Amino acid sequence: MMMTLLRWALNAAALMILPGLVGGISVTSFTSALFAALLIALFNALLRPVLILLTLPITALTLGLFILVINALLFWAASRFVGGFHVTDFWSALWGALLYSLLTWLVSLALGGKRR
Repeated sequence: MMMTLLRWALNAAALMILPGLVGGISVTSFTSALFAALLIALFNALLRPVLILLTLPITALTLGLFILVINALLFWAASRFVGGFHVTDFWSALWGALLYSLLTWLVSLALGGKRR
């Protein structure tokens, strides 16, 4: 449980870094980042697999690159539901989602991956 809370807080901290790296993304407070990190995680766990399954033909045609579009759209959608977290356009969402994925992967790597 403690590891999950630590991972959530570090993912929120990673989200706080994004406005400095990508124009068009703003995060006003750490609380907003916490809620956004939680919503992004929920979207990735619940909606992403369904969307990937529904878009399987186009994903196959683009050799998997359409998954980047799905990630960007889910990142952008999360910004619509969380006050204090704003993404202005699709390209900001695309770069933000890519960098957020990289940062959360580094957090996971630093915390020991999925070992229990």
